Amino acid sequence: MAIPVEEAIAALSTFSLEDEQPDVQGLAVLLSSERYATNSPIEYSDVAAYRLSLGEDTKAINQLNTLIQEGKEMASLLYTYRSCVKALPQLPDSMKHSQADLYLETYQVLDLEMSRLREIQRWQASAASKLAADMQRFSRPERLVNGPTVTHFWSMLKLLDVLLQLDHLKNAKASIPNDFSWYKRTFTQVSTQWQDTDTMREELDDLQIFLSTRWAILLNLHAEMFRTNTVEDILQVLIVFCVESLELDFALLFPERHTLLRVLPVLVVLATSSEKESESLYKRVKINRLLNIFKNDPVIPAFPDLHLSPAAMLKELSSYFQNFSSQIRLLTLPAPHEIPPRELQDYQRHYLILNHMGTIRAEHDDFSIRFASAMNQMITLKSSDGADNDWSRDIKGNMYDTVVEGFQLLSRWTGRIWEQCAWKFSRPCKEPPMSDSHQDSATFFDYEKVVRWNYTAEERRALLELIGYIKSIGLMMQHCDTLVSEALWETIHMEVQDFVQDKLDTMLRTTFRKKKDLSRILSDMRTLSADWMANTSKADPEQHLLHQETEEMRQSTFYPRPVAPTAAQIHCLQFLICELVSGGNLRKPGGLFGNSSSGIPVEDLKQLETFFYKLSFFLHILDFTATIGTLTDLGFLWFREFYLESSRVIQFPIECSLPWMLVDHVIESQDAGLLESILIPLDLYNDSAQHALTYLKQRFLYDEIEAEVDLSFDLLVQKLNEVIFTYYKSCAASTLLDSSFTYACDDGDKYFVKPLRFDAIFKLRRVMILGRTIDLRSLITQRMNKLFRENIDFLLERFEYGDLCGVVELQQLLDILELTHQSISRFLELDSYSLMISEMQENLSLVSYSSRISSQIWNEMQTDFLPNFILCNTTQRFVRSLKGAHHSSQRSDASTGKPYFYCGSHDLTMAYQGLAGLYRDFFGIPHMFAVVKLLGSRSLPGIIRALLDHISSKITAMVPKVTGLQEALPKSIGLLSFDGGIAGCQKIIHEILTWEAKSDVKIEVLHDLKEIGSALYWMSLLDIVLRQIDTTQFMQSAPWLGLVPGSDGQVKHAYSDNTPFTTLLSAATSAVASSPACANPSSYLVMSKQAEAASLLYKSNLNSGSVLEYALAFTSAALDRHYSKWSATPKTELLGR
Repeated sequence: MAIPVEEAIAALSTFSLEDEQPDVQGLAVLLSSERYATNSPIEYSDVAAYRLSLGEDTKAINQLNTLIQEGKEMASLLYTYRSCVKALPQLPDSMKHSQADLYLETYQVLDLEMSRLREIQRWQASAASKLAADMQRFSRPERLVNGPTVTHFWSMLKLLDVLLQLDHLKNAKASIPNDFSWYKRTFTQVSTQWQDTDTMREELDDLQIFLSTRWAILLNLHAEMFRTNTVEDILQVLIVFCVESLELDFALLFPERHTLLRVLPVLVVLATSSEKESESLYKRVKINRLLNIFKNDPVIPAFPDLHLSPAAMLKELSSYFQNFSSQIRLLTLPAPHEIPPRELQDYQRHYLILNHMGTIRAEHDDFSIRFASAMNQMITLKSSDGADNDWSRDIKGNMYDTVVEGFQLLSRWTGRIWEQCAWKFSRPCKEPPMSDSHQDSATFFDYEKVVRWNYTAEERRALLELIGYIKSIGLMMQHCDTLVSEALWETIHMEVQDFVQDKLDTMLRTTFRKKKDLSRILSDMRTLSADWMANTSKADPEQHLLHQETEEMRQSTFYPRPVAPTAAQIHCLQFLICELVSGGNLRKPGGLFGNSSSGIPVEDLKQLETFFYKLSFFLHILDFTATIGTLTDLGFLWFREFYLESSRVIQFPIECSLPWMLVDHVIESQDAGLLESILIPLDLYNDSAQHALTYLKQRFLYDEIEAEVDLSFDLLVQKLNEVIFTYYKSCAASTLLDSSFTYACDDGDKYFVKPLRFDAIFKLRRVMILGRTIDLRSLITQRMNKLFRENIDFLLERFEYGDLCGVVELQQLLDILELTHQSISRFLELDSYSLMISEMQENLSLVSYSSRISSQIWNEMQTDFLPNFILCNTTQRFVRSLKGAHHSSQRSDASTGKPYFYCGSHDLTMAYQGLAGLYRDFFGIPHMFAVVKLLGSRSLPGIIRALLDHISSKITAMVPKVTGLQEALPKSIGLLSFDGGIAGCQKIIHEILTWEAKSDVKIEVLHDLKEIGSALYWMSLLDIVLRQIDTTQFMQSAPWLGLVPGSDGQVKHAYSDNTPFTTLLSAATSAVASSPACANPSSYLVMSKQAEAASLLYKSNLNSGSVLEYALAFTSAALDRHYSKWSATPKTELLGR
């Protein structure tokens, strides 16, 4: 019968695709080619449709954006440039005849790299010319074209930033002029056979001048700007725009803020080309505002491992721009290495994340709570039908505000990491701590001094915590992308429509009613962005202007829709607001919204300013996923291209890599609050790999990242296993430690283990690294099985290097290991402990009754225990004889194992070693319990059999020795004289019975007798232990077998047929089998049969014999075989009488 589709869909909806894996990784888990903010796909070509005469401005923007993209590719090429000369082969003397061929090959290799540098040279000249021409177009006194718009400002500033970064890279990369010198040398050698090389030499000279001149790109830009007419006006406008944007800091994300900080010193230098222009600039922007900006940010990030200093840049540029050298106040700003100690402390507090962690934690916790609350409200709104419009609008508006705050938090936090890194690079560690290395400080790389030794443990923890906050907030916001996107679009739509339909309507009817030019601008704003379909009572905008309505009527008839404005609409709205406020003249003093001569009331001006900056942030909100990807990208923490070149190495050790330093810090510190974030630093590798492929576009960088990831992940799994194993072993050792011992210690608290949580790590089946999925749980399980086997092997090997008294310590350590195995087995599917112990004891065969422990015990008994130990009857212990060993056994020292192979922590290891030391000098009942537990019922009979055989062999070996002693006795001994007394008689008998010729035989016979006695007493100790164990087992099993004591003291069966155990299971089986709900009772029937077999087995074990009695009987039988020889009539007359 076919199942209806509706029922099938309903059934499928009940299945859950979620698992228990926690989210402990950030966003960068997959390598994708499209992750960064999107641009207008039609490059603002739709602006012409709005008829605002912005054709020239839009064309210039598109041209500048193309140059910016090309410039970023050039900067990536320059940043990742590595010296080719290092790889060039050196010919031996025997191959000097091939020198010409080597020069030719070298030239061909270097020519490819130099062609890229020539391309950068040509591009910068073209870009500088186009940027200068663009600025000159808007610097004319008469206004021929509209603009520049705010978008145009940003394009100019970004292109200027690209030129600045290229110049800075060219100055910093020492390998470039080095390679060029080799290239020029090889060109001289190979060009002797060429014709018409004048053009090539000219190009070579131009390239040499370009590469050897510092700040050549900025000097060329300055020359292009002032070639025809001055551009101070537009430069001053850009400076005012930068200063106002930095001071307001509302709509800026950290990349935009850093761009403004980098270009502002260059703009100031370019704009003060003469004293007159300097005065004009300082009238519009007070110099104190510039000084405050430069002082507040003395270090600016430029590249991952390169920074810029405004003070150092101004001082250096003053020697190239002579007119700027008169700006004394700007030139007296201290560079990072010149900051006085008093101010240095303030900068440390500002730049170091550690000093802001209290505020950051509070912000993170507060935002997480409010974001979760907003999400719950959104889910409730989605599930409710016919929700009130005002309530829905409030919830969506709250969601929008929360997302904006989240973006600002992420931007501020990521910017702090960038700035802290730049500060660390500008303030390297002077001397590495000597305690961490035995090398001389001169052998350390510069990169180690700015990264490895420049972060304290507290700073690493703060950095790791902040990275975790950034990744978790980004992941939380990304997961709700589809849920909040519609709400964000509706809110943006509502903000725009509320402004253009309501607020502008009020302005048209009040402030701008008699100002036709300004009213036209307002009408243009409404025309290009008003959505009349969202307002059913306003179908015709012309009628709307004539129709008077109250505020309540307008709000009640407005319905937002999830239709967001385009980038072109936002671009045009910002332009029209600027036109409205400035009247088309951005050069007026006071800035854009600080101009009091505009004639606009303060309240209206405030509304225009607020909406203007909201428009700037709309694009970030619309690019929701791309913005989150940009704000959570921390891949710059891995890159170190500049320091690789300055250190002249191929790559640094992994200990110098900041991502691995953070991982290692989590492992070494064993901070319970950081353990669950142990994979967060691995996201830095994902970010850096993404950056290497999509932004820098260099495969070799990705290969280096991939190689380090392989190594770091291997080390991570290894160290993580050791940490987990050590923790659970410490817990097991602490649990098994005698409580009376800890109570007797003054510092007993050190034997208690601080709790750690590995639950989240144990659930990680899908760890995403560089696009690969790794089952971390499976890797941990595999290595944990290997670790247990290594630990068992180490303990057995350690026991094999010691004597028999070490069996107590072995049993204690194996008990700890077994409890450790039980604890970890609750989370991981480990191999059976009995299987591992049997495997390491080489005792897997069903017919094998020997093991490494039993072999070692018997070997020790033969070679050391029986020959060298004597019995102390008072204490019932065997102790080592003080007269020296009868058989000297050569022992080598056992290998020192890893600390976690003992008891986990050092304190617990010392405690257990102290306890085990109490059993080191004797063998007694505790040792016998350990022997019985370690050997078990499988190997113990083998030891007993071998010991009995040893007794038998000793008796057999004594027979000829005793016979020899008998033969050495004198033929007759007469009656002794009584004159000497008892002492004299004893002396005479002792002289007669010295067996001088058989003295060695006598000693051997006595020693054999001592061994036989020791063996029999060892059997008695074993019998005591086995009886105690049997008694315990009997007390546990007697109630289930129905055994009760009889009146005669003997055990009798209370039930004739079945035991209580079998009766209980039989009754349960009958009840289950008779129940109609049980379809298959066969498993219960099998269980009942197994209970009957178990009862018979336990009953048969009740009448176990005595090991001692059996040993004595065996010894007696062995002696009886030689009784006839030893019971003959003595030869001496004395003994006969």
